[in-house]
Amino acid sequence: MGKSISVIIPNYNKSATIGKCLEAAFSSRYENFEVIAVDDCSTDNSLEVIKKFPCKLIQLKKHSGASKARNTGAENSRGEVLFFTDSDCLLKEDALALASKTIGGSKNIVIGGTYTRLPYDDSFFSTFQSIFINYSETRKKDPDYIPAHALIIDAQLFRDSGGFQEDSLPILEDVEFSHRLRRSGCKLVMNPEILVQHILFSFIFGSAAFLVPVPLIFAGNIVISRRLMAAFYETKGLFFTIAAILYYTMLYPLGLGAGALAGTMIYLFNHRRK
Repeated sequence: MGKSISVIIPNYNKSATIGKCLEAAFSSRYENFEVIAVDDCSTDNSLEVIKKFPCKLIQLKKHSGASKARNTGAENSRGEVLFFTDSDCLLKEDALALASKTIGGSKNIVIGGTYTRLPYDDSFFSTFQSIFINYSETRKKDPDYIPAHALIIDAQLFRDSGGFQEDSLPILEDVEFSHRLRRSGCKLVMNPEILVQHILFSFIFGSAAFLVPVPLIFAGNIVISRRLMAAFYETKGLFFTIAAILYYTMLYPLGLGAGALAGTMIYLFNHRRK
């Protein structure tokens, strides 16, 4: 039958995606698993959506962040193996079976999966992100860290480790966790066959047409990233690749920096309030 697996999903105001996430989890071809949804005081109708599914629902008493939600889910799990994913990710039907097969009898490894190259919503920005993440997370045989959108670990090892650091920056908790376990002697393993499909609904930009007139710059960056560009081409063809090059060299760094800055400011604001 395979090891029992607990799928742990933190959720905060993701009513638009949590239903699809849970539907995908329960569509798994694996038999021996449970699903735990931990709601971090959502203010939308997430709870109404979650309650439609036969998962274990845990409601945090105050908004505490994804690390606290993941740790709480682990504390209330009964599986031998924990599979962490996000509320905007859809587990592929064979993800749990592959996770069980990959971990085998080892209790000293942290296993990672990644995004499918093609996302749930076929917009430019969503496709760009999925291809980029898939490429970045699978290009090295020995990964630098394991992403929390598909992180598999022995349950006892997770508890012994102390779990995710709850006072770390929200964009770095899985990096800190991976590095801490690697320092303790654990091996990080990436299995590119363990896949989750990401949902990134684009409300502002529906296409990349506005990027085409922008002149091509940062040619050196393109040369360095030629394998990434090849991944774009193999997945979506020439015109998408041209748009992706323009976006990657001119706009993506700005968006990434803005997101990191916003996350840091929110973390510092909430930290001061405690």
